[in-house]
Amino acid sequence: MNILMVEDNHSVCEMMEMFFKKEQWQVTFAYDGLQAEDKFKNDSQKWDIILLDLNLPKKDGMQVAADIRRISPTVPLIMLTARDTESDQVLGLEIGADDYVTKPFSPITLIARIKALYRRSALSAHDDVNKQSSSFDVETKHFKMNTKTREVYLYDQPITDLTPKEFDLLKTLASKPRQVFTRSQLLQLVWDYEYYGDERTVDAHIKKLRQKLEKVGPQVIQTVWGVGYKFDDEGQAQ
Repeated sequence: MNILMVEDNHSVCEMMEMFFKKEQWQVTFAYDGLQAEDKFKNDSQKWDIILLDLNLPKKDGMQVAADIRRISPTVPLIMLTARDTESDQVLGLEIGADDYVTKPFSPITLIARIKALYRRSALSAHDDVNKQSSSFDVETKHFKMNTKTREVYLYDQPITDLTPKEFDLLKTLASKPRQVFTRSQLLQLVWDYEYYGDERTVDAHIKKLRQKLEKVGPQVIQTVWGVGYKFDDEGQAQ
């Protein structure tokens, strides 16, 4: 795994480098926002995971995250933040981060988060081309998805800018149309580990996913108040 870690605290970088070496992962460090963007733009296809601190010199981490997402909607991105306010965390998720870890963090916890995100996104993105199929394995009235080629169509229009977590969230909902999922269920199914009740992560991703889907037609992700969310395109017309 190739990791780009953007962190201005050299002590944190040195500590994490030891853990990455133990996992036999390759890591490149950037110590400010401008350096991070340069390293990413030089080879945007190289990185399997981006670890991005929000409090950076020269360019704020939120701006860096937005710029990264403009270049690559799909590269897995974990925010590292000392900001513990709900608005900062939700804003980061809405910009396109797949996950966030609040400082001070346990290196073991961060490693677990990286493995979970990689398991759900990078491995599927690197499926052998010979195993890919042109058929769609998730289909409803107005929706179809190929989970191997990661092609998504809604109302016969392609949805091409989904982040890994948005893709997995949409797959989970669309695979069981009209079934209501609680936020806790979605955390377990999509994020692959316990979030200890931090359900605003789901809400932030749903909001961003809805914004992308409604560009092509009527909204298919519905809120079931007091319970959670469901996918339903049966009553929609295009």
